[in-house]
Amino acid sequence: MTADPKTALAAATTAARAWLCDVAAPVWAHRGRTASGLFPERMHLDGTPDPAYYRVFVQSRQIYSFAVIGAMGWAGPWQALIAETMAALVAGARRADGFYVHKLDGDARPLDARADLYDQAFVLLALATAGRALDAPHWFDVAEDLLDTIECHWAHPQGGFTEGEKDDPRIRRQNPHMHLLEAALALSEASGRPRFAAFAAMIADLAASRFIDPATGALLEYFTDDLRPAPGIEGRIVEPGHCFEWAWLFERLGRQGRPGAIAVADRLVGFARAHGLCATRGVCINEVLTDGSRHDGRARLWPQTERIKAAAIRLARTGDASEASEALAALAGLQQYYAVPTPGLWRDKLNPDGSWLPELAPGSSLYHIACAYAELTKNP
Repeated sequence: MTADPKTALAAATTAARAWLCDVAAPVWAHRGRTASGLFPERMHLDGTPDPAYYRVFVQSRQIYSFAVIGAMGWAGPWQALIAETMAALVAGARRADGFYVHKLDGDARPLDARADLYDQAFVLLALATAGRALDAPHWFDVAEDLLDTIECHWAHPQGGFTEGEKDDPRIRRQNPHMHLLEAALALSEASGRPRFAAFAAMIADLAASRFIDPATGALLEYFTDDLRPAPGIEGRIVEPGHCFEWAWLFERLGRQGRPGAIAVADRLVGFARAHGLCATRGVCINEVLTDGSRHDGRARLWPQTERIKAAAIRLARTGDASEASEALAALAGLQQYYAVPTPGLWRDKLNPDGSWLPELAPGSSLYHIACAYAELTKNP
């Protein structure tokens, strides 16, 4: 007899949580951690850390990841790790103008002093996480200071924000704005401060009115200065993983009572599931176009986690067994990436022919995995 999908998902969730806490967490918490308080940026698949650099957004993601892992029951020193890394970031990465640099060296000193909107969004998420996990509300004050800096220097007259000093200013992207929304929701939930809720609502309005294609319900990636779709093929690119990720955010907004949020999420998920999944490999692919045609058939690790999150949060809302089946399929797709010599590491890029791009395991993926597994554990 075929197992009930909800029962099967509960068992798979238990196994996923055990792998995260018992296998992956010890590797990333201790192997390659610097004396200055930084987590490893990436590792060779034999488990040897690479000490070349430490990006600020990765450190911020690891703060979030270990708070999630700690909440799942990991017995390691997660609070001490979070506190130490948060202190290292503020001391070493914050510039005199209030922005945070892009990259640090192993001593937590600036290695690339440029400031980038994407990085600032993840610093905000780390501050929300530290404030909540450590019961330390002064981190919310630090977040307000950073938000002041972003709004003062990077607010764009056409909506949203410019992206700082690292990326091509001729193209505007939805992606850093998505992570600003994620951070604002986390700050609002952790602190209860109205400012953060209002900021989240502003970003959600921007997404609904400018980033999402009204004809298809798909999320566009690239825009002109006035937030019109970029010319040519760039303006038609859709990343199914980002459709799932925005859907997860709009589902959360729907829980808070935002009118129309669930309808937006439904269209995003519908497009991604219709056009973004490869049945042969069982994965979510990188890119399609607005007409549904495949643009980049490779499959990174992170879209698999966003597929899980969307299914899990929809299961909680609808109770529909089909969402449990979708979550199981997404989990199976993700677990292919864990077949590496050192348990607790992963591959990142699956080619269309089923081969893997040879590269180091990126620490940044732990954030995606932890967030997906946390969403599953909310829906046993």
